[in-house]
Amino acid sequence: MKGSDGLRRRTRNLRVKPRERGKVSIRSRLQKFDDEDRVSIRINPASQNIPHPRFNGRTGKVVGSQGRAYFVEVRDGGKSKKVLVTPEHLRRVQ
Repeated sequence: MKGSDGLRRRTRNLRVKPRERGKVSIRSRLQKFDDEDRVSIRINPASQNIPHPRFNGRTGKVVGSQGRAYFVEVRDGGKSKKVLVTPEHLRRVQ
């Protein structure tokens, strides 16, 4: 039988540290970021809507927002791409 080609394919085994398992914390959902903030994309599989798995672990900068999500500009294959990511998948980078 042919495997699925859906957005969440090959993401079933995304690992989360044991202390971070369970519900997504309200603190991570309510994070605020400003334009030009440097962020790292870390997919949290407990959240229903995830960015494309290709961008997991990438670092970029916030270039805008849409609703409660943020546009993050990352480099991919020599090109600059804008990814729409909700705050529970973002971590601030110093």
